[in-house]
Order: sequence, then C-alpha cells, then structure tokens
Amino acid sequence: MRIDLHCHSTASDGTDTPAELVRNAAAAGLDVVALTDHDSTRGYAEATAALPQGLTLVTGAELSCRVDGVGMHMLAYLFDPEEPALLAERELVRDDRVPRAQGMIAKLNELGVPVTWQQVARIAGDGSVGRPHVATALVELGVVPSVGDAFTPDWLADGGRAFVEKHETDPFEAIRLVKAAGGVTVFAHPAAAKRGRTVPESTIAELAAAGLDGIEVDHMDHDEDTRVRLRGLAADLGLLVTGSSDYHGSRKTVALGAYTTHPDVYGEITRRATGAFPVPGTGGA
Repeated sequence: MRIDLHCHSTASDGTDTPAELVRNAAAAGLDVVALTDHDSTRGYAEATAALPQGLTLVTGAELSCRVDGVGMHMLAYLFDPEEPALLAERELVRDDRVPRAQGMIAKLNELGVPVTWQQVARIAGDGSVGRPHVATALVELGVVPSVGDAFTPDWLADGGRAFVEKHETDPFEAIRLVKAAGGVTVFAHPAAAKRGRTVPESTIAELAAAGLDGIEVDHMDHDEDTRVRLRGLAADLGLLVTGSSDYHGSRKTVALGAYTTHPDVYGEITRRATGAFPVPGTGGA
C-alpha cells in the first residue's frame, strides 16, 4: 500500500481542487490519501464525491498552533468535523486569516512591494487565505523566484519584515479538542528549521505526555540525519511515525506520494480514531 497522509487542495492553499486532488492521487498510484487543508474541512464533500475506485480518503485538517512563541502545525485525522468545540476553534483561526493577510500586505507596501489585497484574494480564490497566497503574489511580482524564497526573514518567515501574527491554537488544547472529537493528532514536519524556529524536543515530550499520537518524520523539509534523530525520539516517546508529501499542487515542487506512511501505522491511526472513518472510493465522477 502507498499512503500519503498530508495533502492540500484549493480549500486552503493548494492548487488542485479537492476532486482534482483525489484523481491525481489515484493516477500517482496511491492507495490512501489524506485531505488536510489548513484549519478547514470544506473540501471533504467534493473529494468524497469524486473519489476513484480503489483509492481511500482519510479526512483531516492541518491546525495552526503556537507554543512559547513558536509556530507549529498539528495534523488531525478522522475527527468529527461537526464537533462544536473544535469547529469553533477552527473558525476562530480561519476568521483571523483575512486581517492577517491584509496586515502583511500593508507591511509589504511599506517595504515598496506593490502587492494588493485584490491580487492575494484572486490567488486564494475560495481557499482559506494564508502566507502561501501572499508568497505567490510576490512570485507574480518578480520579488522572489519561488514561494519557498518568500519564507525568509526578509519577507514572510516567522518574525520576518512582513510577518504578522494570527490567532493560533495552543497545541495542548488542540490535542484535547481533537481527542474529544474522536480524532488522532500528528505533529507536522516538527524539525523543518528552514521555515523558522522549531519546537524543542522537550516540548514534543510534553505533547506526547498530553496525548499526541505521532510525528511526521519522512518529509521534504527533513534531511536524512534529521529523520534518524526523529525516529529515535519517536521510539523513546512511544509515538507513531508518519511520512507524507505535504502536497500543494503546483505551489510546491514535491509530488504526491513522494513520502509515504507505513501501512501498520495507518492501521493504528484508523484503529484509534472514533470521530470518522476512512472513505473507500467507489468510482467518483
């Protein structure tokens, strides 16, 4: 089985629609794909309706969190999307995205970059607006050569010249909320240092003690030495180890299925989840 547990659609900051995402996942030879848009579940219905025969959909989300001043992302799988407390928290995070993006645009304008809200809103479309949309605007304007090059201290990285904070969930509260909604939690790309400051291992240990289920180890932002270190940490803390592409369509160069999760780990995730169940494809439109 080939299992990719971290993918984005146009419901947040990917470039594939949810329907295109599942069709492309099947074409890439995946058996299981997770839809994990940022703080959003809006792509579920479209992805489910288009799900090809032989592909299983795992519903999820990537939750925006912050602890001790460090931003981090928490992957949540197979939770009840209508559970009121988690739904309210996701909406609170999403509602803060627009004023945050507008604040980044204002800072960029002060730096002489002629980006506009209309440009960023066009790029975001129906998705939850975020830094990758602002980064794409910088690429369009020729300010940086790629989206990744916008995530530097000069521009949009945490603490960068155009960075603006938004409401982000305390990860310990995120674990509690996801568990209460029947879901499973995995710390996304925990050692992606090129994105900015990372959470120390002592905090990961505290998160594990609070009920964190796993950490994403096999990821494009982790080199081999980092993966070895994280596997050892996971073993010490009794955490599951996942791998995934963090696919964003054409917004990033990584392909679907570039990194995958072992079937035994996927089985354990589905065993622990009680809020929702994987959706088997029956040949969508």
